[in-house]
Amino acid sequence: MRRRSKAPSSPLPQRNGIDPVRVRLPEDPEGVWGTVREHLLDRYAGAIGAGQVEDMLRSGRFVGTDGPVRGDEPYAVGRYLWFHRDFPAEVPVPFGIGVVYRDERILVADKPHFLATMPRGRHVTETAMARLRRELGLPRLQPSHRLDRLTAGLVLFVVREEDRGAYQTLFRDRLVRKEYEAVAPYDPAVELPVTVRSRIEKERGVMAAREVPGEPNSESRVELLRHAGGLGVYRLVPVTGRTHQLRVHMNALGLPILNDPVYPVVREDGSEDFARPLQLLARTLEFTDPFTGDARRFESRLALSGLD
Repeated sequence: MRRRSKAPSSPLPQRNGIDPVRVRLPEDPEGVWGTVREHLLDRYAGAIGAGQVEDMLRSGRFVGTDGPVRGDEPYAVGRYLWFHRDFPAEVPVPFGIGVVYRDERILVADKPHFLATMPRGRHVTETAMARLRRELGLPRLQPSHRLDRLTAGLVLFVVREEDRGAYQTLFRDRLVRKEYEAVAPYDPAVELPVTVRSRIEKERGVMAAREVPGEPNSESRVELLRHAGGLGVYRLVPVTGRTHQLRVHMNALGLPILNDPVYPVVREDGSEDFARPLQLLARTLEFTDPFTGDARRFESRLALSGLD
């Protein structure tokens, strides 16, 4: 089997903190594509329309290592092309990102509520990664894990691409201790502390995850810190990292997190109220640094507003 050579560096700079899309022209054993245009139309016309592909070719938005690509150029297997996609319209998230710690390898950020960690779907430039790249001049900055968009708190980023794998492995192997804080109803009938274990499944395209019968794949520790006026402040310690795990487990206890638009009932209007953020905060991160061996502990400087 022929070994694929390393992709060349992009001739296009980032735009708004977002890398250009890289395309490698695939094998064409049946000779379907005689020109670059024919392949790009087959590849993208269904998503953005043939007219848009033609416009991008005419305006030189598809670029190779030697400059803009013409549509009538012969198709060449293995050739790399780049282009910038059109960004969706996004509502600016009106909160800044705090930097808790920074050195030559890592950056620990305090992500605000409503801001996605990294580009996904309709959230592209209004993401923590893109914002920090722009604001701090760190074009290669990447997250080593993901924090849910509606959750605020600590996110560990790596400054250099070559270091990312080592920190990602810590999260994969559950070598990072995470503590969250949440505000939710107080119910003296719920015996705490408690460890919740269940099987959680999340279907693609469905907003809410759900608990189903079967072997548990999620585990969370729930502790009550204090309470007043019918609300409690809880410490949540996840052992696993399923999608919406803490929100699902709190809801299963009859203690849905304050301002949650999904649990127990999915809010159908799709609107977001920046004045009523989900009362869930990634409070602490602890791990042993894979390069220095030092014990690391970081604590968020943010505070929840649900129970002052």
